[in-house]
Amino acid sequence: MQKDPPDPLPPPDSLIEEALHWLVLLRDEDATDEDRRRFAAWLSRSPAHESAWARARQVWTQADVVAPAIRGRALAPPADAARPDPGHRRLSRRAWMRAAAVAAVATAAGGYLLTRPGLFADYRTAVAERRPVHLPDGSVAELGSATALSVAFGEDTRRTRLHAGEAFFTVAAEPDRPFTVEAGGGVVRALGTSFNVKRSAESVTVSAVRHAVAVTVGGNSLTLAQGNEVRYGPGGLGPVGRADLAAVLAWRRDRLIFRDAPLRDVVAELERYRHGRIFITDGRIAAIPVTAVFNAHQIDDALRTITDTLPIRVTRATDFLVFLSPAG
Repeated sequence: MQKDPPDPLPPPDSLIEEALHWLVLLRDEDATDEDRRRFAAWLSRSPAHESAWARARQVWTQADVVAPAIRGRALAPPADAARPDPGHRRLSRRAWMRAAAVAAVATAAGGYLLTRPGLFADYRTAVAERRPVHLPDGSVAELGSATALSVAFGEDTRRTRLHAGEAFFTVAAEPDRPFTVEAGGGVVRALGTSFNVKRSAESVTVSAVRHAVAVTVGGNSLTLAQGNEVRYGPGGLGPVGRADLAAVLAWRRDRLIFRDAPLRDVVAELERYRHGRIFITDGRIAAIPVTAVFNAHQIDDALRTITDTLPIRVTRATDFLVFLSPAG
């Protein structure tokens, strides 16, 4: 008997976010024919785009439920928000309110991000919190912002799981009881003293700080020497590279260091240190390189610095919803 084909994979969150952007734009009273042509081209790119559009429409429908609650927190849009701008598209006041509702749904129950990773983890940190966790064997896991970690120690193993966020591990030597960190489909095994593991929505980055670690993903393994790092994700292990340890470990001093990092990566990191979402509305600015040092407790200042030094405009729809768009 022929088996039914497997269910298609759900669209990635990044595509759903793009679909939400199109919903906000097309519902705006100033949407143009060119906007609609660009949307049609986006929608036709792949079945995943169509699936993301369907999911976003569900979120949009649910937005009506939370719109009254979010409306009281919405900030007024710029005075010229309702006027068409030939240089760049601006959203009307009505669209900003709808966007705020969408953001509320997307970040709370009923939206496309229904659960937080590691909801029942043994240890958690809040946004912008940094916390050392002293483990039963004498090892220490320093947790960064919005991090969740579980621990399962036995007679022969020392297993931890990084559900979300970032952690710096200083491992007590016990040759007969391996120390491992499971994160995003991979396993990191300590071969020395200290290493850093950072888990994002799409990948995991492992940096060997002192001595070495072994990294195993999908049956493939490598040994990461001191001072090197590797990133892995759904596609498996990436290439080994030299780690910028000053930048990797800056979070332990409440600093965020970026050297020619794409704006999309910078925004993803800044989001971990503030409540709410930061949306890039135009893919043309997502790859702009950013070199900067930011205070992890002053993310709004970081956004101001970005807009002061790059051709980017920041617009706040609510305290929890920020849009980055081309300045001109």
